[in-house]
Amino acid sequence: MWDTLLFYLAHAFVWKALIVGVLIALCSSLLGVTLVLKRFSFIGDGLSHVAFGAMAIASVMKLTNQMVLILPVTVLCAVLLLRTGQNAKIKGDAAIAMISVGALAFGYLIMNVFSASANISGDVCSTLFGSFSILTLTDAEVWLCVALSASVILIFIVFYHKIFAVTFDETFAKATGIQTGAYQLLIAVVIALIIVLAMNLVGSLLISALVIFPALSAMRLFYQFKSVTIASAILSVTCAVAGMLISILKGTPVGSTIVAVDVAVFAACCLLGWCQRRLGR
Repeated sequence: MWDTLLFYLAHAFVWKALIVGVLIALCSSLLGVTLVLKRFSFIGDGLSHVAFGAMAIASVMKLTNQMVLILPVTVLCAVLLLRTGQNAKIKGDAAIAMISVGALAFGYLIMNVFSASANISGDVCSTLFGSFSILTLTDAEVWLCVALSASVILIFIVFYHKIFAVTFDETFAKATGIQTGAYQLLIAVVIALIIVLAMNLVGSLLISALVIFPALSAMRLFYQFKSVTIASAILSVTCAVAGMLISILKGTPVGSTIVAVDVAVFAACCLLGWCQRRLGR
C-alpha cells in the first residue's frame, strides 16, 4: 500500500488535488461553526442546489467559464436566505427547503431538455456526488482556488471578532453599534464562495457534510468558540486528506469517501466526548 501511495504522490496531479482539497476543507470548517450555532446548518444544501441549477444553465449556454454565472447567482441566494431570517413570512428553514428543491428540480429539468451530452445521467450523478475531476485540475483552476480560499481565510481572520459577536447574539451586537446587516452579507458571500469551491470536490448533495461534520465533531470535545473553530479546521483538513488518499488508493468516489471519513471521525469524537465527561465527574 505504501509503495502504491508513494507512486501516486510522485505525480503532480495528486499534489494539485491535495492542495485544493485541503484549502476547500479549511475554508468549509471556518464558517461551519457559525452556521451550526446560528441554526443555518442546511443552508449549505440549499445553496449547493442553487449552484447546481446555475451550473445547468451555464452548461446549456455553453459558457467557457461557468463560475461567471454560478458565483453571482449563489451569492444572491445566500444573501436572500440569511437576510430574511425569522422576520420573513416564509421562515428560514422553509425558504431553504423551497430554494433547495426548486433549484435541484429545475437544474435537472434543464439538463434533460437542453443538454447535448449523450450521458446526462452520468453528468448529473458526477455533479451531485462529486467526480474524479478533482484529479485532473489545471494550473489555472488550482490558482483560482488558492486565490478564493486565501480571500475566505483572510476575511475570517480580519473580521473574526465581529463574526463571533453576530454568531452568538445578533441583537446585542446591533445594540453595541455593530452593523449586523453588513456582516450577515459578508457571511453570505463567504458561504457562497465555499459552496462553489466545494462542488467539484464532494458534489452538490454532500457539501453540507463538509461544512457541518467537522464543526459538530469539534463541539463534542471543546466548548469555546475559538477552540472549536481551530479543532474544526484541523479535523476537516485531516479528514479531507485521508479521504482523498483512500479514494486514490481504492478507486472509490472522492466526495463520498471524504464524507465517510468525516462521519467516522464524528463517531470517534462523540465517544471521546462521552469518556471526557465521565472522567470529569
